[in-house]
Amino acid sequence: MAGILDTIKLAGVLVLAIPAALAGLEFLLVRGETVTGSVLIGLAVALVLVQRRLTMPTDVPGLIAKRIGSAATPDTKSESDENE
Repeated sequence: MAGILDTIKLAGVLVLAIPAALAGLEFLLVRGETVTGSVLIGLAVALVLVQRRLTMPTDVPGLIAKRIGSAATPDTKSESDENE
């Protein structure tokens, strides 16, 4: 379920980031305004990176549950599997 929600969140950010990136490319390549184009492309990239890396307060319980679950479950590989 978390995969679907992450995909929807990414799509929402891309709705804002793609037009900014396209406008930046137009300023950069067509109009020759390198500063404005670079800033718009940088903002588009920053939007996506912040969305992927930022931890929201609503995400904290899920992160805690993942850590507890991974700490509570034993490793599936045994020592004999590692030696082969």
